[in-house]
Amino acid sequence: MKFEQIIVETGKNNVGTLTLNRPESMNTFSSQMAEELNQGLRDLDSDPSVRVILLKGAGRAFCAGIDVNELAGKTAIEYREWIEKMERPLVSISKLKTPVIAQLQGVAAANGMGLIAAADLVIAADNSRMGLTAINVGLNCVGPVIPVARCVGRKKALELLLYGKLIKAPEALSLGLINKIVPKDELESLALLWAEELAQKSPIAVQIAKTAFYRSEDMNYEEQFAYMNEAFARLCTTDDAKEGVMAFFERRNPVWKER
Repeated sequence: MKFEQIIVETGKNNVGTLTLNRPESMNTFSSQMAEELNQGLRDLDSDPSVRVILLKGAGRAFCAGIDVNELAGKTAIEYREWIEKMERPLVSISKLKTPVIAQLQGVAAANGMGLIAAADLVIAADNSRMGLTAINVGLNCVGPVIPVARCVGRKKALELLLYGKLIKAPEALSLGLINKIVPKDELESLALLWAEELAQKSPIAVQIAKTAFYRSEDMNYEEQFAYMNEAFARLCTTDDAKEGVMAFFERRNPVWKER
């Protein structure tokens, strides 16, 4: 696929970058951008040189939601197909083997907040804000609230969904929606540094950890332990596990072989 509304780059240190590139529209989701984003994530996930995906937005906002210019004139069936397309990247992230770090600047609203919540990890500028704002224009964010609720729990998720207020970075941090806050003028460099740090870990260990985490999330307590123990056992048979332990005893940096 030729990309027109996102930018995909694979640079050094095993970090791939995907940039939402509709800055004139605050990176709101168009149907085209949603399709490109979903494909771009999958392309980076299948690239053997990429161990971490850094997801960001061009311009002053991360993503201000869905482009309402596409809203009018659809049947109920067409609306369902349309919104499923818009939300598909939020589902896809959990199915990728490669971890996705979101780099949040400015505003992440509605589907943009859902994208932030769906990312595996989030680093945010100190001036960033986010909210499930669609209720303010007579709509709602019942799709984006799904990953949000998994971060914050039922009561807070319902408050965000029903009141539609933007929350600031410190509150988002306290709710578990983001991992760390950095000065806005250092976001670009620190986000890349954080991604590069993760890319230095064993790729197969990271991939098994992420995949097992999502697949076991809805299991009951005992089943989850059984599944995780099986995942750990599989990891122990890999060359990277043997290399990591050997490097530890030999007091040297490991050389990872598997992805």
